[in-house]
Amino acid sequence: MSYNASEIKILEGLEAVRLRPGMYIGSTGVRGLHHLVNEIVDNGVDEHLAGYCDEIEVTLEKNGSITVEDNGRGIPVDKHSTGQSALRIILTTLHAGGKFDGSSGRISGGLHGVGAAVVNALSKDFKAEVFRDGKKYLDEYQYGNPVTILKNGELLPYGNTNKRGTKINFLPDASIFEEIEFKPEIIKRRLKELSYLNKELTLIFKDLINDEEVTYKSEDGIVSYIEDLNKEKENIIAPIYLYGEKDGVTVEVAMQYTEEKSETILSFCNNINTHEGGTHVSGLRASLTRTLNQYARELNILKEKDENFEGKDIRNGLVAIISIKYPNPEFEGQTKTKLGNPEARGIVDEITTKQSQIFFDRNLDTLNKIIENATESRKIRKAEEKVRNNLTDKSTKLSVNGKLASCKLKNPKQTELFLVEGDSAGGSAKQGRDRNFQAILPLKGKILNVERQSLHKILDSVEISTLISTLGTSIGPDFDIEKLKYNKIIIMTDADVDGSHINTLLLTFFYRHMKELIDAGHIYIAQPPLYKVKIGKKEQYVYDDRDMDKLLKEKKIDHIQRYKGLGEMNPDQLWETTLNPTSRVLKQVRIDSFAEADDVTKKLMGSIVAPRRDFIYEKALSAEVDI
Repeated sequence: MSYNASEIKILEGLEAVRLRPGMYIGSTGVRGLHHLVNEIVDNGVDEHLAGYCDEIEVTLEKNGSITVEDNGRGIPVDKHSTGQSALRIILTTLHAGGKFDGSSGRISGGLHGVGAAVVNALSKDFKAEVFRDGKKYLDEYQYGNPVTILKNGELLPYGNTNKRGTKINFLPDASIFEEIEFKPEIIKRRLKELSYLNKELTLIFKDLINDEEVTYKSEDGIVSYIEDLNKEKENIIAPIYLYGEKDGVTVEVAMQYTEEKSETILSFCNNINTHEGGTHVSGLRASLTRTLNQYARELNILKEKDENFEGKDIRNGLVAIISIKYPNPEFEGQTKTKLGNPEARGIVDEITTKQSQIFFDRNLDTLNKIIENATESRKIRKAEEKVRNNLTDKSTKLSVNGKLASCKLKNPKQTELFLVEGDSAGGSAKQGRDRNFQAILPLKGKILNVERQSLHKILDSVEISTLISTLGTSIGPDFDIEKLKYNKIIIMTDADVDGSHINTLLLTFFYRHMKELIDAGHIYIAQPPLYKVKIGKKEQYVYDDRDMDKLLKEKKIDHIQRYKGLGEMNPDQLWETTLNPTSRVLKQVRIDSFAEADDVTKKLMGSIVAPRRDFIYEKALSAEVDI
């Protein structure tokens, strides 16, 4: 076969976006669909950060489209050096925008310059209205192609106005997305978060389909965020708020200590949730460790012979939010989940140290409570170290206890582990799997509910300690994701109430004690079929009741087999439907909102009955889990 210059294809304009949308928005599922809204809203927030916008309105229209309107300066419409309207350039060209020169030190989250152009490319209909200099301008598109005709490259006004700002309306392309129905709860969650991070900004959500309007404006900013996160926890102290500026960087920290013995730090840079942390988080941790050890010695709580508190002692029970506004940030990776600027660490460290010293000098009672908490946490840590050492000593026995059916390949990047409910399903899975790269670990019954359990009790559970040993990462402060033995950890349970409960118990364990595995995308849930149907001579599998109801309306079905559990499938069927990478359905577990994930976990798995009962009553009829 010849291979020459004629084989090389150059994608023009926005063709690349339509051909490979996942490269630009992550996925074509629910997550990617709502990313379109975020891209347009973030442009308005950038105008707010620049000092020109104090209100953004998001409307879910009756036809299912989204309108986002801000009262900023309005996108420029005058002729660009290319000979076309600047608005046309921005909406049709990747990496076109006013965020790249860095000369003004502007604060912005959307640095890639692809936002509006990508949304345009992936929309059936797209309209941009600009209110600027007393005039109204309209530029319309279909499937990323312009409908409005420019005159000599200029966009002409169609009327006068007293307003200023930009109004975008778009209807996603149904041929690209798995579904185009926006979920109000996802949009409201993001707007609420943005209101905490930008306390001078008003965000309005109008749902014309369900006749709802909500306004978000937070007078106390991230302090209200902390209070919201901890509203159902036992708190040791009231929230602490620290603020400072240096070299064009602003740093805000809100923190509170709770009785829950874990560390939670939510970090943001220019409103982007840097859920993998970064240099700003390192600066905060370093400052707290050094400052509180210094006070502990000055107060003679740490004697000369005593070792310093470790960082984990000081941060045990800490819930903190750090939000920085940073000119020209450098994010690691396309997903912008980790801040990489080295100088950010020093700036955050300096500001946090100075402001926390001012606070603690005026609030000795609060300081003493934090140091008492660190002292108690050190005692717990030392006791747990003994338990973990015992676990390490037992790990060889646990690994060869007969439950784990390991695979031949040893490269973690090539292997996957199935967590299977019971010996019956485990037997079918062991026979049906590909032994080269698939390992099977059957779990006996329902594992321990780890919510609010001590590490000692968790490690006393045979099923959990076997799971920890199988994964190889250890747990708690010793957790090391680099030692993970499998690239995919796949929860595979029956599609019934008990199976759902086991799913929830395992997810609670991973969320509370191995959250890094979720953040890194290693946790999945298998989707075994509920039915096998026969239509004439053809057989097919159906994965949920909704699809079954649809099939019954559309086809004449000769036979229906309902699977009560995985154990009912023979090994060939299990391979074909649930194990085979080319035909199976897996759902990757992700956390879109820490606040919501934490709240739901506490309600469903905590010891207090009333919130769980209320949650179930409220959600039972409308529940739609998006994992």
